[in-house]
Amino acid sequence: MKAASLIRGSLELVTLPAPRPKAGQLLLDVKRCGICGSDLHARLHGDDLADTLQLCGYPRYMRSGQRVVMGHEIYGEVVGHGPWTSDRFKPGTPVVTVPLVRTGRQVDGIGLSADAPGGYADQVVVQESLTLRVPNGLHPDVAALTEPMAVAWHAVNRGQVTRKDIAVVLGCGPVGLAVIAVLKARGVAAVIASDYSAGRRALSRSCGADTVVDPAVESPWQRASAGRGFMATMPDEYNAGIDAIEGMDRLPVPWWTTWRALDKVGATSPKRPVVFECVGVPGMLDGVMAAAPLHSRVVVVGVCMGSDTTRPSLAVNKELDLRFVVGYTPLEFRDTLHALADGTLDASHLVTGKVGLAGVAHAFTALADPDIHAKILIDPALESPDIMPN
Repeated sequence: MKAASLIRGSLELVTLPAPRPKAGQLLLDVKRCGICGSDLHARLHGDDLADTLQLCGYPRYMRSGQRVVMGHEIYGEVVGHGPWTSDRFKPGTPVVTVPLVRTGRQVDGIGLSADAPGGYADQVVVQESLTLRVPNGLHPDVAALTEPMAVAWHAVNRGQVTRKDIAVVLGCGPVGLAVIAVLKARGVAAVIASDYSAGRRALSRSCGADTVVDPAVESPWQRASAGRGFMATMPDEYNAGIDAIEGMDRLPVPWWTTWRALDKVGATSPKRPVVFECVGVPGMLDGVMAAAPLHSRVVVVGVCMGSDTTRPSLAVNKELDLRFVVGYTPLEFRDTLHALADGTLDASHLVTGKVGLAGVAHAFTALADPDIHAKILIDPALESPDIMPN
């Protein structure tokens, strides 16, 4: 079979033996596979992340000296079964899958391990128990977005965002755009998107952002805070507390009795935005901590691949709530697929191009320019190395 293989940062088209499914696994013909931002990072910084994941107890992440077939955003059709599989997936069934395979108790990430070749290929092996039938005749281009949209679904869940919250999305690459789409699907009324790229700002509008900001021109924090009662400085909060006590002192009961009653109904909870950091470059998190209003909930979705420096005292003195996210649960993956299929989640604007296996290296180069592309899908049936606009 044909595959796009990576070694020492170089992508090349190669011919490999067809994969064979093991116990509990399926063989798919790949129909679409998305190029993920983590793939772009892993091409150049895989060793750094491999060192980090080794500390997390996973020593099998791809390294630069290994030959790896990447690709974990997979949509395909079932063409084969390994031993000990069921008959619920007939040949030709369109499916998506959580990109993990297991042999015994050893689990590997598909497309992110030399031991689990991914979807930049004609065929791929997946775990039957983690595979889902694609419903409602969902278009392959949209079905292939299930995996990245599930990441956003999980991030929004972790942010515990309500419809009344103000959501600020920093960075409108594929991850940020996916987060915007999920926020709007959940009915969040005020979504503020910020990106330096004019192309990505335009895409954020298409995905439903209510306010779009060029941070080189204006502050997303000012737009988020205008008239909403967020505390920008510590003296603001101190003055608010003193004002509250002085006002309650005019009542016939002790101020602490009134305060305690207001606590019970949530009236004293500080107003704050929910911030999604979707950039993932050194200095970004510390900058968010410095600029965000007091009590902000910050969901870190962008992956900073190298070392970074933050000032914990910023988070302490502002009482910021920092939440780091990765991946999704199997249920979130399933719910994302069905939200795409029933039309409640619109991800159609994310895909900006398609390419065959011979053009994967070209696609990686194109994705480095934020004004040209957001998400490029690989279609192994395409022969040309050129990127086709979607």
